[in-house]
Amino acid sequence: MPARPHHVLLWVLIVAAPLSRADTLRCGSQLISTGERSFEVERKCGAPVQRDLVGYTLGPYARQERVIEEWIYGPDNGMLNILTFEGNRLIRIESRRAH
Repeated sequence: MPARPHHVLLWVLIVAAPLSRADTLRCGSQLISTGERSFEVERKCGAPVQRDLVGYTLGPYARQERVIEEWIYGPDNGMLNILTFEGNRLIRIESRRAH
């Protein structure tokens, strides 16, 4: 029996629910956005509860190695915010339910 469209949509929503991405995040009365530098984020949001060194990547033209870090904030209202930095620039903001 083929899957009905509403069953497929429900399945997609269930799978995608634990993780969501955004381009901005509210820290108190401040907003941070992808592209901001790590010192700007720390000034607006404070120190993260955890910092993880994820690894390294090569910059444009493979001339410069860049550090990849994840900063974790929260839990706040049951959500963790995971910020990914590449070369001290915020490249991704993820939110996920704290377990």
